[in-house]
Amino acid sequence: MEDLLIRRLEPGDADDISRIQKAITKQPGTIDYHAVVEAEAKKEDRVSFVAEHDGKVVGYMITYIVYGGFGLGKSAWVGLFGVDPKHMGRGIGRMLAREVLGVLRKAGIRNVFTSVKWDSTDLLSFFKSLGFGRCDFINLEKIID
Repeated sequence: MEDLLIRRLEPGDADDISRIQKAITKQPGTIDYHAVVEAEAKKEDRVSFVAEHDGKVVGYMITYIVYGGFGLGKSAWVGLFGVDPKHMGRGIGRMLAREVLGVLRKAGIRNVFTSVKWDSTDLLSFFKSLGFGRCDFINLEKIID
């Protein structure tokens, strides 16, 4: 896609990320994106990027580095990802992933994880197209009353 800029996440991106997420889910947001983006943008080891088209944020991938646990060394977790529905199908998600995975590779991180709801077939297909697959971990959930 021409005129697409992939750049590091900045604190001012929170409103755009919130807007994109609302456009995807068609529901009011429950996440305080200002807090998430501000905290993530301050980290020196951050591996989070946005995609800009004509000066407007049209996609994002927020990735967290995890420093060991549950039998793993340093790894990463794709925690938040989205592309504005008006811009889907143009390779923006793939470009964001390529940037993120390249930075992680240079940092020596080999294990990258994410979690997708079983009925999110489009998102599942996207991550599979990037080479993600089932792993030795099982997602567990406890609902706190």
